[in-house]
Amino acid sequence: MSAALIGVEEHWVLDGIDRAARALPPERRDPSLALNDFGDAAERLGDLGAGRLAAMDEQGLAVQVVSLAPPATHGLDAADAVPLSRDANDRAAAAVAAAPDRLRAFATLPLADPAAAAAELERAAALGVVGAMVYGRTGDVPLDGPQFEDVWAVAEERRLPIFIHPQVPPRAVRETAYAGIDELPDLALATFAWGWHLEAGTAALRLMAAGVLDRHPGLRLVLGHWGELLLFWHDRADGLARAAGLQRSITEYLRENVWITASGMLDPAMLRHALSITTPDRLLFSTDYPFQHPTRAQIDAFLAEFPDDASRIAFTSGNARTLLGVA
Repeated sequence: MSAALIGVEEHWVLDGIDRAARALPPERRDPSLALNDFGDAAERLGDLGAGRLAAMDEQGLAVQVVSLAPPATHGLDAADAVPLSRDANDRAAAAVAAAPDRLRAFATLPLADPAAAAAELERAAALGVVGAMVYGRTGDVPLDGPQFEDVWAVAEERRLPIFIHPQVPPRAVRETAYAGIDELPDLALATFAWGWHLEAGTAALRLMAAGVLDRHPGLRLVLGHWGELLLFWHDRADGLARAAGLQRSITEYLRENVWITASGMLDPAMLRHALSITTPDRLLFSTDYPFQHPTRAQIDAFLAEFPDDASRIAFTSGNARTLLGVA
C-alpha cells in the first residue's frame, strides 16, 4: 500500500548543544543522553544529509520534519541556550535549503530566557520553520509559567504548532520513583518505558489547567506517542478543568487544540483508541527516527488498519500539510 509519508517527529543533534549538555555537572546532566549513543543512533543523529535521505527512501518518507533530540537546550543556562538555539535553527534552515523537497524543521527555543525564546521563534519563523519543539520544564520552571506568555503569543499569531516532547523526570522524582532496580532498567523506566510520557502529558495538562489555551485559543499543540497517555485518561482529567474553572473540558482541548502523532508506535490498538477519542484530521505520521526503525513493509501493514482511504491519507500526509504548511 503506497502512500506519501511525512514524518513529523524525526530527530537530529547539534554537536555544540550535545557537548554543552554532556559538560553539565552530574546533578544537572540529563541521563537520557545515553540513549543517543545506543547502536548507530549517534551517527544517524548527526547526519542531516545523504545518510538521512537514504534512510527516508528506505522507509518511503517523502518529507521529514527534523527536531533536536532530547534534551536539546532545556538543561542549559541562558548564556549557553540562547546562542546554541540560534546555531541550531540556522543549521536546520541550511539543511532544509539543501533539500527543500525532503526536509522541514521545528525550531529550538532557549526557554531559559523567555524573552529571547519569543524573539528566536520570530526569527526562526522568518527562516521558514514549521513550528517549535519544547519540553515540559526548563530547569525547575514548568512550561505553563507566566514568563512564557510571549512565546505562546508568537506561536498563536504565527500559527506555529508547539510540539511538547518528553523529557526525563526531575532528579528527586527519579530517585523516589524510578531508581533502585538496576542502572539500565532504572533509565528505561524513567524515560521511554514510562517516565518520559508522564512528564509530557503532565506538561500539556498543566498548560490547560493554567489557562494558557483559554488565553490563546488558537495555540496548536502536538503530542507524540499517541498523546502521551492523555487519550487514555481524558474523561478523568475533565475533573481538572472543572476544578480550575476552565472554559472547556480537557477532552475538548484535546480535540480542538491538540494533534497526535504515533512516534513510530505502529500499533493498531492505539490507532483504534485514538480514533475513538479524537478525529482523523488530528492524527500525524512519524517514525521517531532514528530511535524507532519501522520498515516500509511494517508501515504499509499498519496503514492497512485505517478504516478508509480518507483517514489514511490524512494521517500519512494530509494533516501535516494542513497543520505545518508542508508543500
